[in-house]
Amino acid sequence: MMTEEMRQAMLARIENNFVYHAPKGDQLVRYQLIRDTAKQFALLLVDNTPTSREQSLALTQLEDATMWANASIARNE
Repeated sequence: MMTEEMRQAMLARIENNFVYHAPKGDQLVRYQLIRDTAKQFALLLVDNTPTSREQSLALTQLEDATMWANASIARNE
């Protein structure tokens, strides 16, 4: 069972996760750096692995990692 303190922390997390986070400071530069680096890795994967379900999963998970990395910046700074 969730304590009241845990519930309040979860409610605060939900509030933070489902609101627009306007970029501030150097965040836009860092978002782009993460996307550019992920894109280069995606191209490396396509050039060095056979077209397959596994390749598709690797690319999807790279997209996920990129999104979560940028969300980490947006949500926690």
